[in-house]
Amino acid sequence: MNFKPLGKRILVERLEEDTKTSSGIIIPDNAKEKPLMGKIVAVSKEIEEECKCVALNQVVVFGKYKGSEIKLEGKEYIVLEIEDVLGIIA
Repeated sequence: MNFKPLGKRILVERLEEDTKTSSGIIIPDNAKEKPLMGKIVAVSKEIEEECKCVALNQVVVFGKYKGSEIKLEGKEYIVLEIEDVLGIIA
């Protein structure tokens, strides 16, 4: 993939959530919400140089209505500003 975010942005691939509850009930696709967690797949040059708080392949949590969704090479991604990242999953 040849996508490099500009400014203070990162490219995130959403992580899919389970389709079953703990009791075994299957959740239909139309009832699921989009996950609020994802794996960082690209960071801008500005973040690489200035902000050492995030890195490639880290799992982050972001706001529900944040970012811009894009489709690259058949996969869906979300471009987020670094301020939209709420935290890192260790």
